[in-house]
Amino acid sequence: MIQFLQINWSPNEVLFQIGSFGLHYYSLMFVIAFSIGYKIVEKYFVKENVSKDYLEPLFVYMVFSTLIGARLGEVLFYSWDYYQNHFIEILLPIRENSSGSILGFIKGYEFTGFRGLASHGAAIGIITGIILFQFKHKLKSTLWIFDRLTVAVTLGGVFIRLGNFFNSEIVGKYTESNFGVIFENRGEILPRHPAQLYESFGYLLLFLLLRKIYSKVNHIPGYLLGVFLSGIFSIRFLVEFVKESQGGFETYMPMLSTGQWLSIPLIISGLFIIYKSRFNNSI
Repeated sequence: MIQFLQINWSPNEVLFQIGSFGLHYYSLMFVIAFSIGYKIVEKYFVKENVSKDYLEPLFVYMVFSTLIGARLGEVLFYSWDYYQNHFIEILLPIRENSSGSILGFIKGYEFTGFRGLASHGAAIGIITGIILFQFKHKLKSTLWIFDRLTVAVTLGGVFIRLGNFFNSEIVGKYTESNFGVIFENRGEILPRHPAQLYESFGYLLLFLLLRKIYSKVNHIPGYLLGVFLSGIFSIRFLVEFVKESQGGFETYMPMLSTGQWLSIPLIISGLFIIYKSRFNNSI
């Protein structure tokens, strides 16, 4: 139900259910993100006369490096207190539940779908994955690959945050007004900032910017990567001001949130790459 600047939000998180297995909207958003990203990169390859034989292995590296990096980022940066005692749940989409079962014979666990992923971990995972891909396949240069991936990855971020919204997770702080979203699936009655939508909209604007300047600067190695890193993590840094704490190491460094501390080095790295690529044309 929508009131004046207020939304009561209580969606079904599962698109369809077969037994104990269900396709969550969050998982669907990942499929959409990777599918559209594949088509965007394919278009750039065709336009620049690069063999499409590289596309499938690049796609495989991207999928696994993104998911593994994002998952390990969540575990190490935000939830180590829990996962140090639940190792089996780190890389599997399951969670301990004494009354649950998976496929009728795996007792004590329930299927959760992909959730509990950290964007900073995804960034580290993607960087590592592309370096490994380039080491094996020798496709032009590592910076050339990163520059071609920026547009696709940014648009992917739009869908991932929409998935978070469907899951009623990574919510904002209470607005203390009639403005906001009431996440009824969390048992709440007061409106919060829809931080997921703020972030998704910010990524959409960055996607449009990167797409617009791509043809003008794609001959400058690293420039698009620099704009991507500084842009996407500046958006993350700003949204963190209205986002509910996700834990991490804020107890020891309370001046900023964990997400902000993790964003700062990536923002600085992006600005440095822009400077070196634009003004010195080398990194």
